[in-house]
Amino acid sequence: MSLLQYEFMQRALLAALLVGMTAPAVGVYLVQRRQAFMGDGIGHVALTGVGLGLLLKGSPVLFAVITAAAGAVAIELIRERSKVSGDVALSVLFYGGIAGGVMLASQSESGANLDAYLFGQLTSVSEDDLRVIVILAIAVLAVTIGLRRPLFTVCQDEEFARVTGLPVRTLNLLIAVTAAVTVTVAMRVVGLLLVSALMVVPVAIAQQLTRNFALTAAASIGIGVVVSVSGTTLTYYVEAPPGATIVLLAIGLFVVVGVVAAPLNHRRARRAAHAADLAADSGALDNAPQDDLQVGAAPRPDGGTAASGTMSGTRRAPGAVEKPPVEEEPR
Repeated sequence: MSLLQYEFMQRALLAALLVGMTAPAVGVYLVQRRQAFMGDGIGHVALTGVGLGLLLKGSPVLFAVITAAAGAVAIELIRERSKVSGDVALSVLFYGGIAGGVMLASQSESGANLDAYLFGQLTSVSEDDLRVIVILAIAVLAVTIGLRRPLFTVCQDEEFARVTGLPVRTLNLLIAVTAAVTVTVAMRVVGLLLVSALMVVPVAIAQQLTRNFALTAAASIGIGVVVSVSGTTLTYYVEAPPGATIVLLAIGLFVVVGVVAAPLNHRRARRAAHAADLAADSGALDNAPQDDLQVGAAPRPDGGTAASGTMSGTRRAPGAVEKPPVEEEPR
């Protein structure tokens, strides 16, 4: 391919590949926790770090990482301890972050334009930027893949995670900091204003195709890589902003998959309804065919079946605490 003859395109494609992997890898946990817009809040906090770096003549990326991590920790602590909802805390940091970034950047000697950080400037990624992206991407993937089971358990049911002895607060903070690092990794590729889309849309696409958390995570990463690399390649031949192109490709794919997957989802809904009817009939669930059980129930260690979030009517002992299936469908 002719575009690989140019070093700037080689760096751009590699950066897009890494961001396409890391953003959905973190986004699948945020979607599981119903915090899909957390990336937006962190992204605007990171803008304050960019402005601070410009003002102090330091590295905007380094200051963005530090500031975004601090903001993510603050969001998580407010969500955990305060009666104020997480959405309100996100909104406060959202507006404060972008206002602080614009103010600090305007006071810098260079009076730098923030468009490259807000919307991305993929073709200007330098070798130093690429080294930082590689290091941060490896760290993010190591956390999200290596700690997949405990992170999923915390996102699925914090109370159960506490009962089993998992360090819930530490894991929650780890997810927040990892999301902050991912935002700064994607800053030069899709921009701070669009990074949340790359964290959420590939996950939404994968959820239409799979019902298993591990498969959803893997499919999300694959989709993120495809749209990121495809969007970057397209901008080489068509004059268009890379960040917007990548996000629009992801949204277009979401629409196409939604239309194609509609019959499959309809069949799944009918099978789930049929399994629910069997569960309502006394003793019918225990003798139901295995195919029906797989739709709405997950195997227990003792060989029986436990109802998942899509099923109701299963009897269990009073006071019993059931472990959520590790590979349950993301909500």
